[in-house]
Amino acid sequence: MKAVIFDDFGGPEVLRVAEVDPPAPGPRQVRVRVHAAGVNPIDYKIRRGLMRPGLPAKLPAIPGSEAAGVVEEVGAEVTHVRLGDEVFGWTRGGGYCEQAILTTCAVKPAEVSWVDAVSLPVAGETATRVLRLLELKAGETLLVHGAAGAVGTLAVQLGTALGARVIGTAGSSNQEYVASLGGVPTLYGEGLVGRVRALAPEGVDAVFDIAGRGALPDSIELRGGTTDRIITIADYQGSETLGVRFTGGGSESAASAELLEDLAARVARGELKTTVTATFPLEEAAEAQRLNEAGHGRGKIVITVD
Repeated sequence: MKAVIFDDFGGPEVLRVAEVDPPAPGPRQVRVRVHAAGVNPIDYKIRRGLMRPGLPAKLPAIPGSEAAGVVEEVGAEVTHVRLGDEVFGWTRGGGYCEQAILTTCAVKPAEVSWVDAVSLPVAGETATRVLRLLELKAGETLLVHGAAGAVGTLAVQLGTALGARVIGTAGSSNQEYVASLGGVPTLYGEGLVGRVRALAPEGVDAVFDIAGRGALPDSIELRGGTTDRIITIADYQGSETLGVRFTGGGSESAASAELLEDLAARVARGELKTTVTATFPLEEAAEAQRLNEAGHGRGKIVITVD
């Protein structure tokens, strides 16, 4: 099968398309013929070697942690999906390829496209996990840094669905976009504290930092000097320095087939919006990662496989 691989750590130029053996599913896994694979920041961080030793990549490696496709083979203990089902979920061994192994998956509703489905696992789990850890409640005010990205797009909507008021920071070109998600948009950067206080004179109850652009000191100030109910997924160094909670999944993960089913059902009913800002074929995976690493600013980047 064709797959995007890298034999050494480095920039996007280390990615290349190669012929590799198709993977075999384990007892609780399925193999799918891939139609779409999600592109996430973790992909380029692993490619650059930035995640060692926490997430060591055994070289050569195939990037990607989520995929959507048609079930070709099921493991011995799989009962919830069958051959021929259209599914989406998290991968083992990479998703930028023609055939991938899914460790946890759900059936894709017919109303949901391949690219919309593959936008849900990583971003949906991350948004759900952090909102749960923040213990967000109806009537509260949540501040989301980086509200226009893939995770932010879902976090704003899921927070609003819980009954919270969500203030989302984004660049000038994404102010209307954040508003379309149900959020209250504001610009990030200098003067943030004053802008947020003008929008929420009563203060903010929780902060979700997705951007990692040095917004943690302002977040602490907006929380009245406390680090309580502030979580970052993007500023590990700042979290250690300032005592802010960092979450990267692991034991805190919300990943499950039930979560995927719920998110996809919401998309199918028109209750949840996904935004795919760009798609690339396998042969242009390097460009997809280059755009992701540059901070494309809105929605999801997806690799499509014919």
